[in-house]
Amino acid sequence: MKIAVTAQGRDLDSELDCRFGRASCFIVVDTDSGEHEVVDNAQNLSAAQGAGIQAAQTIVNQRVDAVLTGHCGPKAFSVLDRAGIKVFLGAEGSIEKAIEHVLAGDYRAAQTPDVAGHW
Repeated sequence: MKIAVTAQGRDLDSELDCRFGRASCFIVVDTDSGEHEVVDNAQNLSAAQGAGIQAAQTIVNQRVDAVLTGHCGPKAFSVLDRAGIKVFLGAEGSIEKAIEHVLAGDYRAAQTPDVAGHW
């Protein structure tokens, strides 16, 4: 499974970023191989609007199976949902630990966004 995780830093020991659209970067982890890569999201950090949609399209382009984040707004959630990408919300802690929780079944895929736009 390929999981995109919102991250505050650029390695697996980094803390998860609770905001999807304005995370500084995403760490895309292949849970089968253990390999990971960093996908920059700097273009959305100061965006006046559309950060969630643009970040979601970046993730769709990475061909991931799931997103792991703290919170996700309605527009980004819609883009991810239409692409068939599962969204796991409420995650926190280190990237590595959060992925372990997903694989252990501690998180359920969300059915709806959990925050309003421009959060």
